[in-house]
Parts: sequence; C-alpha cells; structure tokens
Amino acid sequence: MKQAIATNDAPGAIGPYSQGVRAGGMLFLSGQIALDPATGEMVAGDVAAQTVRVMDNLRHVLLAGGCGFEDVVRSTIYVIDLAHFAVVNEVYGRAFRPPFPARATVQVSALPRGAQVEIDAIAILPG
Repeated sequence: MKQAIATNDAPGAIGPYSQGVRAGGMLFLSGQIALDPATGEMVAGDVAAQTVRVMDNLRHVLLAGGCGFEDVVRSTIYVIDLAHFAVVNEVYGRAFRPPFPARATVQVSALPRGAQVEIDAIAILPG
C-alpha cells in the first residue's frame, strides 16, 4: 500500500507526481528545486542559495512523512554544472551526520524552471 505525502511548507507538484510517497516502510521524495512554497517562484541568488532552499523543501517533505534527514539512506543530486559540485556538496552536507546517505551526483543539461540544482531522496520510516 502506498500513501501520498503533501505539505504546504514545500512547493506543490508541478506535474502528475507527489511530493513524497510512503510505501513498504520507506519514504520516497520527489526531486525538489529552489521554489519558494509561499510564492511558487524560484529563489533569487546563486547555486548556494538555491541549494539552501532545496534542502529546506526536502526537510519539510521529510517532516510531513514522519522522517528527518537522519532517516535518509539515498539521494541523487542533479546539477547543471559540475563546477558547482563543491558549493552544493557543502550546503547539502550541513543537513547530515554519519552515517551519511548513499548518493549520486549527475550533471544534466537543464532542470525545470531554470533551476541550477535538484535533489531527491529516499528515507527509512522510523520505528
């Protein structure tokens, strides 16, 4: 059985998908970009500012699903320029403590809404 997770504290889906889905003791989070949930607009600023917003969006979906960053076991980071890797990695790393999640980072040619970074995640439900 699966259950959609939704929160007004993160941007609503801009397509036919859920912010997150609980299934089989796990929480699967859709990719988040740097949309401000209050305005629906991209946050102003560089890739660091965008990554801060992305991580905040992920945090809110995790909380809505009954999890936190400590429950994340896998994530994928999508960036439009791998030259931004160090900056994105530094901001991303602030959210986690060992043992860190498994992760992949991929350079892509473009992301929705002109985003510079998108991150998705998979978490284990506590308990």
